Amino acid sequence: MTKPRMRRINETLREILAVEIDRLKDPGLGFVTLTGVDTAPDLMSAKVFYSVLGDDEQHASTAAALKRAAPHLRSLLGRQVRLKFTPELRFTVDVSIEGGMRIDEVLRSLEEEDDEAGDRNGDPAGG
Repeated sequence: MTKPRMRRINETLREILAVEIDRLKDPGLGFVTLTGVDTAPDLMSAKVFYSVLGDDEQHASTAAALKRAAPHLRSLLGRQVRLKFTPELRFTVDVSIEGGMRIDEVLRSLEEEDDEAGDRNGDPAGG
């Protein structure tokens, strides 16, 4: 369980990084959404979870752009947040969103199968 102070730190870092990433001029950066930050208890590192729209090439170029920008973003954080240490940033793709989208697809296809089965059986309500 995350303590309230760590939740506040994580949310503050996420908000600041989201604004600063929007300001980056890197052409490799795609449409990025920061989904969360998980800062280590010692404040030495932080995992920054993100999702990006696009194909595999867009995902790869965004990952590279975020890796290049990490030192710059860390220095910006250091100026804006008063912490004992400014955490080293490690960007990680948030796979939970893709998992949720996959579950959505499966549920939709099951619903379509049920509708088709209902149509074949002469049930106008589909179930």
